[in-house]
Parts: sequence; structure tokens; C-alpha cells
Amino acid sequence: MNDILLLLGDRSTLARQPAFQIEEADGAAVLDAYHRLRRDVFVDEQRLFDAHDRDDRDEDPRTIVLVARDPSGAVLGGVRLGPVDSGPDIGWWNGGRLAVAHAARGPRGIGAALVRAACARAESEGVLRFEATVQTRNEPMFQRLGWAPVRPVSVADTPHTLMRWPIRRVSAQVDATKSALGPLLSQLSPGGAGFVGDDGAPVPGSDVIAACDAILPSMVERDPEWAGWCAVLVNVNDLAAMGATPIGLLDALAARDASHAARVLAGLRHAAAAYGTPILGGHTQLGVPAALAVTALGRTGHPVPGGGGRPGHRIRLTADLAGAWRPGYHGRQWDSTTGRRADELRAMTGAVAANRPAAAKDVSMAGIVGTLGMLAEASGCAAVLDVAAVPRPHDANAGDWLTCFPGYAVVSADMPGRPAPPAAPAVSALCGELTHGEGVGLRWPDGEVTQALTGVVTGMGRA
Repeated sequence: MNDILLLLGDRSTLARQPAFQIEEADGAAVLDAYHRLRRDVFVDEQRLFDAHDRDDRDEDPRTIVLVARDPSGAVLGGVRLGPVDSGPDIGWWNGGRLAVAHAARGPRGIGAALVRAACARAESEGVLRFEATVQTRNEPMFQRLGWAPVRPVSVADTPHTLMRWPIRRVSAQVDATKSALGPLLSQLSPGGAGFVGDDGAPVPGSDVIAACDAILPSMVERDPEWAGWCAVLVNVNDLAAMGATPIGLLDALAARDASHAARVLAGLRHAAAAYGTPILGGHTQLGVPAALAVTALGRTGHPVPGGGGRPGHRIRLTADLAGAWRPGYHGRQWDSTTGRRADELRAMTGAVAANRPAAAKDVSMAGIVGTLGMLAEASGCAAVLDVAAVPRPHDANAGDWLTCFPGYAVVSADMPGRPAPPAAPAVSALCGELTHGEGVGLRWPDGEVTQALTGVVTGMGRA
């Protein structure tokens, strides 16, 4: 590229080129250069190690190396990041072996740029806990970049500080989808006493449960069949989380033309048949921007509330791990339902009614952690989630799975010792507990708890 710019006489563009760029190490030669640089810094210069600084993290194929290279391709610095150990990747990663060539240190800020790049890459890989052991003299730089000190540690008999990068993925999602509900709905008390903010609302004087969901207009526009399917799916799941048997659906559809409306209705029809729930009626309007909302009706004499949990109750996640990411929605929408038989779908949606836990909520757009936060809030509790115990598909990283819409998943709370719900082919596992306080903490295998949510989710309070 530089040769072309020289031939064109474009010296101003050449002058504006950065002094270095950061990229993933793309071959053995670049990795060798990074390892030589580490030896220069950690063995020869700092004498932290006697012969070499290589360890088992270097041999893990999941370890990522980012390097800073000058326009000639020379490696000026590097950093590695990857899962904390050789076990399953549960979203807990470490960064380390940050090294910058002696001649490249100074105002160019290569070290800081490598740290920023490592943080961004970790978050893109679905990491929810990202830490580094930093030499004490480098702690101020990491603090300026937004890292928080955790505790002093020692590495190679040298003072270090364990530092943590604040990952706000869960709280950002909750802020975007749920945090405004309390102020908006404060005059309505949706659901009624004991069921405020629930997945469905008991109709007074009857055994009927009503639920209603709207689909994102952009989704109706770009993927109409899937939007129709999901409109049924989310409503049936809402009824299922309250232990109700669906009896019918009503849809309100807006579309730009009849062709587009037909595709949405095809998705509705196929899902209604799969779940054995008739479409009773609705309203259709053409020549307007795309929109879709569905109301579902179900029956139960004993609805399961979302706010029935108490401190000491065990948390359980029941989820269908089959399927894959929906094309066009990778990391956001998991499609397990379109490949299931009707009897499998009905077995899963009947699990709460058969098991009757103290509290249950269908996992919504707030994701697994956000939905757990809603259950805890409605119950007047805080929650702790054991990350390693959460059932998860092999093809979903921890960050995506805990924040996505998972197709079929229910978070429930109940007394210790209660049996698992009969939800096959879904998988069910105990993965935490309700405690006193507010928010949701993520508990890791070393016993450390990081706060995913520090307060309530919706502001609607106890049900």
C-alpha cells in the first residue's frame, strides 16, 4: 500500500499513517517475535524468570495473542489473553505477558493501546470476568484505563496487583430493555397484587391468565416468518412460566402490503399448530409500517408468581440447549424451537405446571441474568448465579448465552430439595440461590462473586 501511495505522490496520506497498528498474531513468525520480546523484557531486563516465561497458557489453542507492529511489520509489543485455565470456557479470562520493546516505549502509548485492544477482544468473545496480574509500578496506567484493583498478589517474588476490567454487558442490556418500566407503569400495577410485573396477568374472578407481547418492528420487517413464530413462542412461554395451559391467541398485525402480511401470518400459523394453540382472531392493517403484537389466553387455578421466591431458595435454570443461533441474530437469538416436535414443545411448556416452584419467570429480552434479576426484585431479594453450573449449548459463549433470548428457558426458585421439573428434552440444573439484598452476583469456581447487577432491574418493586 505504501508503495502505491509513493507512486501516486500522496505523501500527505503517508504522513498521516499511524506509527503502529494492533492485530492478532497471524503466524509462527509473529508469535516467535512476540515470545522473543517477552524473553527480552521478563527474563533479560526485569529478571522475573530464570530461563523463559513460557507456561501452559501459551500452549492452549484458545489463547489469543495481540501484537503492535510498525509499518515495516516489526513487532513492537504484544499481549496475550484467554481462558483462565484448561477447563471449559465459562467466560472467565486472564490477560497477561504485556510487553513493549524498550526502544518503542514512551509517548506513542503502545502498552495502553494493547490493553484497550485486549479488553475489546475479551468482551467480543463473551467474557464476563477479565483480569490481569499487573506489576505494581504499572497499576496507575491500568487505573487510568478504567481497571479496578482487586488485591495485592505476588508473581515471581515480585509485587503485583490483581486488577479487573469492569464488564457492563448485563447492566447495559437491562438499562436498555427494562429499567424504564417502573416509572412508566407506576400508576398501573400490571398483574395485580402478588403478580406485579409477571409474565402474565390473572383475570380477576376467573382462572384465566392473559399475556401480551410485541415483536421488534425491525424483526417483523426483515424476518417476517420468524417474527410470526416468535410472537406465538414468547406468549406461550409467558403462560407456561405461570403454570397456565394456553387456550388461544389474538394477533394485531400491521404490514406494508399483503405479501409481507402473508409471510408473518405463515409464521404465526406454523407456530400455533406446533404449540397446539388456536389463533382465535385479531386485526390486520396494510399500507403501514411493520408491527406485530399477540395476546395469549391460558388457564390455571393456581398461577405460579414471578415474585414468590425467598432468601435461601435455590435457583434453577431449565432450558432447551438444542438448535443454533438464528441466522442474522448471532449472539442474540437462539432458535431451539423450530426444530422440535409438537409433543416436545408441549412437554417443555408444561414443566412449571407439573412442578409448581415457588417462583418462575420465562427468560425474556433481558436474558438469563436480567430475568433472574427481575425474579429476585419481585421477590424482594438478591440473587447469586453459579456461572459454571448454568446449562449452556456448546456453540454459545458465556456472555452471549447469559444475555440472549434463548428460545425456551425458565428461571425458577424453590425450597432446597425440590425435584427437577419434568421438562425433557430441556435440561434443568440448580445454579444459584436467592439472598438478602438487591441485584445479581455471578459466582465463579474460585468463590469470587462479581456483580452483574448492583440494584433492581425494573424499579417496579416487590410483587
